[in-house]
Amino acid sequence: MICTLHQLFREWPTWLLLLASYGLWGLSLQANDGLWLGLGILGIAIAVTLHSSLCHEALHGHPTPSAILNGILVFPQLGLSVPYLRFKDTHLAHHQDEHLTDPYDDPESNFYDPAVWHRLAPSLQGILRINNTLLGRMVIGPLLGHLSFYWGDLRLVSQGDRRIWLSYGVHVASITVVIWVINGIAQMPVWALILGTYAGHSILKIRTFLEHRAHEKARARTVIIEDRGPLALLFLNNNLHVVHHMHPQIAWYNLWQMYQSRRAHYHGRNEAYVYRNYAEIFRDYFLTAKDPVPHPLREGVPSAGSNALSDPHDRPYAMARHQAECPLARDAAHLE
Repeated sequence: MICTLHQLFREWPTWLLLLASYGLWGLSLQANDGLWLGLGILGIAIAVTLHSSLCHEALHGHPTPSAILNGILVFPQLGLSVPYLRFKDTHLAHHQDEHLTDPYDDPESNFYDPAVWHRLAPSLQGILRINNTLLGRMVIGPLLGHLSFYWGDLRLVSQGDRRIWLSYGVHVASITVVIWVINGIAQMPVWALILGTYAGHSILKIRTFLEHRAHEKARARTVIIEDRGPLALLFLNNNLHVVHHMHPQIAWYNLWQMYQSRRAHYHGRNEAYVYRNYAEIFRDYFLTAKDPVPHPLREGVPSAGSNALSDPHDRPYAMARHQAECPLARDAAHLE
């Protein structure tokens, strides 16, 4: 018990942000006119973004050691559209680093199997290319991602996955609570609430836009963005993404200290996949695609100059096992 109480006290930054996210969301619901309505929409967006980041902390064991208690703490899903248990299941599957960016085995991959890509209609290919710019990812990315997410879950339901039913049953209960609160205190128009919530999902797309790249070495697929501004706070330092993937149990407020103490090590680990800040990313990719939509690396065909790799974290992709129909966009689980 003493150890548990010590951990709970040590996690005060996470407790504080939990209170802040719910408080800001509730306060923003009061806005109903003019400038206050604009600020309210912004407040909803910030609260949804922060709460989603806190859901990510919860599934990784913070602020308590209890998965059940952590789930209760983030039970009211302010983002409305993503069941927490589905996010938890897909995100933990994503942490199998040897599968990162694989169109099939990584639930958070943005890439298509090239064989599937070439069968798509040109109009759909065009939409997906737009989605690979930062502007496109922020504007249409949430819609495409949700369509893909739900389509994938419908396929799992058709295959008899009962865990999906449980996840959505819990989510219905969560949304019932959220709607009850909205009906009780909100003065904001429904359209403004929807706009603010969508904007929150759009902000999250900034973080996930280039957090992983296609690379033959699994350890080199995960980014470092050395940003310490407002976005880094909203993302709970998950911009130091390679540090998080190497140490997923570490709380968000300890990531910077860990990174600074071994900065050269992490740069070597991910082969200098590093950006200085989010401004650099906006400058380079706001209207320009960073990656192609089809996965650029084929099964077992290393690029020129590479050697056979024995480290599991250096393993090439093993793709093209099941070229089934793909959802609309492989942006599905980037909903955190």
